Amino acid sequence: MSKKLSFIQPLLKSWQTLTACMVVGVVVLSSGGDKLIPTNLLSIHPAFAQRISPGDVWQQVYQQLPNLPKENQYNSKNTGEIAEDNTLVSRLITYHIYRKGRAPNYRLDWKLTLADYLDANEIMYDHSYPGNDTLQQNPLEGDRAAIANLTRQQRNALVQVLADIFTPNSQNTQTPRRETTPTPSTPQPPQRGGAELLK
Repeated sequence: MSKKLSFIQPLLKSWQTLTACMVVGVVVLSSGGDKLIPTNLLSIHPAFAQRISPGDVWQQVYQQLPNLPKENQYNSKNTGEIAEDNTLVSRLITYHIYRKGRAPNYRLDWKLTLADYLDANEIMYDHSYPGNDTLQQNPLEGDRAAIANLTRQQRNALVQVLADIFTPNSQNTQTPRRETTPTPSTPQPPQRGGAELLK
């Protein structure tokens, strides 16, 4: 019995370590303060953590979609001045990755996040919304209104740009090949001697 237990104990220890790693989060410092990223997100996307800083992504989004509302008119709690870097897209990214723990490189996950803003998916809470702790006014209602005012085409473009930025080597960035339509050909009469060739 003791031999069986000595064999099982290392397995149990490694299982406990694995479970602890899954439960404990990794603290990441960003411009908005301490954020918590679930370890399962980093284990699924280790290259993402090295390549792209989520704090810089919102600028790339506005470069590609200049007509997207910035919603950066809110005053900072600390300085009292307008926090121009605290934008709709920066809060959207923070909510998506850090609050909901959703993958940043899948279009479906971004669509779920936009559905949250449109009150068609999960409930969004004022007290945990990005900007509530750093801005004088909670931007949640303004952000929801801004997302609701976007057309379906604008929302789809936003989803595509976000997914593309977080997946730099995606197939979406490749130039599509031209499809060639086959030209119709006239049927050829069967050639004689085919049976002899099969022999």
